[in-house]
Amino acid sequence: MIPVGLTLQPDAAFLDLLGEAILRDADYYEVAPETLWRAPDAAGADLQENGFHRRFAELARRSDRPFVAHGVGFSIGGASAADAGRRARWRAALRRDHAIFRFRWYTDHLGVSAPAGLSAGLPLPLPMSAHSAAVARRALREMQAVVEDVGVENSVSYFVLGDPLDEPRFLGRILRAPRTHLLLDLHNVHTMAQNFGFDPAEYVARLDLARVIEIHLSGGGPSDPGWLPSGRVMRLDGHDDAVPEPVWRLLEEVAPRCPNLRGVTLERMEGTVQGAADAAAVREELRRARRVLGRRGRRR
Repeated sequence: MIPVGLTLQPDAAFLDLLGEAILRDADYYEVAPETLWRAPDAAGADLQENGFHRRFAELARRSDRPFVAHGVGFSIGGASAADAGRRARWRAALRRDHAIFRFRWYTDHLGVSAPAGLSAGLPLPLPMSAHSAAVARRALREMQAVVEDVGVENSVSYFVLGDPLDEPRFLGRILRAPRTHLLLDLHNVHTMAQNFGFDPAEYVARLDLARVIEIHLSGGGPSDPGWLPSGRVMRLDGHDDAVPEPVWRLLEEVAPRCPNLRGVTLERMEGTVQGAADAAAVREELRRARRVLGRRGRRR
């Protein structure tokens, strides 16, 4: 059966509260590589390991379970010299970490994280052009020198440079080479459909589902009405709440159509698991995902 994984967050309370889920309910673990590092003391210096790196490395040794990597800030779509330098430092740090964690695959967000050398915090959306696709393909080729199986995640953003229903075709232009994959985040699809007014089934129908290596499940919620001058409320991809029912329905519908699926990962952010009740809810979501995938196996 397809394994079910859990994200590990750099937060001691999160890890302690979810200790049972981590050890008993997760088949593998996903980490964001940048959460294992601390900023260097000098500009351009190597990225250094932080305390959570040691904690996760000990878990890898003790559990003997697989790890996968899912980055946020590799800046796959960045074409500047600053982006190239950033990616080189990331690859060096990831090569060091790959020797410890033996990542089964590496994926990242599709976007630019450091426009003009400045940190954007979260990746900014790309124009869905031939040039952007070529830049992303090159970045993935570079990463394959470290981890052979690489990929990108379908986007979630609050403005788009084009029609959001054109993204599946854009992803297809990026994911052409062998061992390049799609991480299909179903809450991203749900969020974009809510905010931009399209049918999530239409978006999924345009994807090459044979490229899907991993599925993400998560939750979110509405923005504060004071966030935008218009008062418009948007859905946020906060990873801070239960997986909503429309996302579970998408998993039921989509998972059987992904012939090369290798894992389904539940995402929760640090600070969003506050006590035993929250931890129990996360454990039940891991079990529910496993039940869905069990039905997938019987239908194939």
